[in-house]
Amino acid sequence: MAAARKVVELSISGSDLAALQSIARSRTEPARRVERARILLRYRDDPSSHAVGIAIGVTHHTVQRCLARATRFGIMAALDDRPRPGKEPEITPEARAWLVSLACQKAKDVGYPHELWTTRLLARHARDHAPAAGHACLARIAQGTVCKILAEPDVKPHKVRYYLERRDPAFEAKMAEVLCVYQEVAILRGAESDVSKACPGPDPAATDKTEPDVAFVSYDEKPGIQAIANTAPDLPPVAGKHASIARDHEYKRLGTLSLLAGVDLLTGQVPERVNDFDTAGFGI
Repeated sequence: MAAARKVVELSISGSDLAALQSIARSRTEPARRVERARILLRYRDDPSSHAVGIAIGVTHHTVQRCLARATRFGIMAALDDRPRPGKEPEITPEARAWLVSLACQKAKDVGYPHELWTTRLLARHARDHAPAAGHACLARIAQGTVCKILAEPDVKPHKVRYYLERRDPAFEAKMAEVLCVYQEVAILRGAESDVSKACPGPDPAATDKTEPDVAFVSYDEKPGIQAIANTAPDLPPVAGKHASIARDHEYKRLGTLSLLAGVDLLTGQVPERVNDFDTAGFGI
């Protein structure tokens, strides 16, 4: 007489069930997580290791191992591999901190002619000087290991990111004044919109005015723009030969220009004015 089938009782909560169904349909989750989620869902409907293995395409031993992990560690923990012991890391936390601290300095401050570190230079410096600093585990460190260590605290000593230093002590007050101006503009535009909706026809009081009482102009300038011109005509695209417009790499300089622009914040109009300037910079 055959032995009775042993059924593993699985208690799957509503949140775990929704997560399993989402993972089982996912196209971006690792394949092992998708497979184990499908095993647990299939076993919930048909508690048979052999039937689930045939339906999923795995052995019944794989199903039983997945069920054992779910019973012991939990439903969601059963989707991931248990951490293996492995060997102890050779690079100590102190050595990692020393390397990160070194990367936070400039290479020229350590004695190199380079201003910034490269990971190759950083690895070579660590191999040469780490044992003397008490970190012999870095004596054979490779460039790839340096990249992995620096990736943990997200330190990138080979890149430069620009910032704007606040040198004006009255910056906060000036910023508040500018923000108040824009807020006042938003209030005025909202009031004009409400009036236009309430009175679609022309406003007699408005027609008598030739100019507004106040104007809000946002102004900026960009000086020193290089004015250049081509020395040869552009060549049009040619099917099968040139996919884009071809332009001669040589150009001629026509001096520099300054772009000055302002926009009326209430009307959205940009008043224009073109002036000729002499060499001293004064209008003619």
